[in-house]
Amino acid sequence: MFKVKKEEFTNKTFRMPNDLIEQLQSVAQEQSVSLNQLVIQCCQYALDNLEK
Repeated sequence: MFKVKKEEFTNKTFRMPNDLIEQLQSVAQEQSVSLNQLVIQCCQYALDNLEK
């Protein structure tokens, strides 16, 4: 049976250097994704590839 999954999100505030934000915004725009979605994907990639 098909079940619709709803992801839960939590709002957090992070301080990032302006130049990093500008780079992320540029990539997000080039890739046609939201800045939020790009940051999520970058964080997940970093965690998945973190040396243990």
